Amino acid sequence: MLARRVLGTSCRAALGSAEAALGGLKSIWGSSRHHCSALSKDVTYRELKTLLNSKNIMLIDVRDTWEIIEHGKIPGSINIPLDEVGKALQMNPRDFKEKYHEVKPSKSDSLVFSCFAGIRSKKAVDTAISLGFTSAQHYAGGWKEWANYEISEKKQEN
Repeated sequence: MLARRVLGTSCRAALGSAEAALGGLKSIWGSSRHHCSALSKDVTYRELKTLLNSKNIMLIDVRDTWEIIEHGKIPGSINIPLDEVGKALQMNPRDFKEKYHEVKPSKSDSLVFSCFAGIRSKKAVDTAISLGFTSAQHYAGGWKEWANYEISEKKQEN
């Protein structure tokens, strides 16, 4: 009985600490539309084009490889499927280069994540930020928006 009472007291104390910590997180979440909105930024089509031309970013397409083969990709992007993002960003540089044929980004490098329509890439941004990548951004329009803009720009050129 004494052991159960001590254990019960310890559990209540631990739960109280966890509730206090979560209460702090709740207030942060409550103050914002999304818990990472203050840390990450959505990039527009025009901004992405400028960033790609500057060559100062790594654009990571988190769609599955078959989607890229079937639909195409934004020029200059590399493919790291969403379920590999966390592991990839924690790889040693040699293994990253071998698997993705690019230099592994540092935690301060500018990263932009994209997918088909912005759902998976937002999850990838959240993962990158949680791993300490401070300049992770999100192209919310994804391949769908990119392809539409590119088609309309080509029509205007002709």
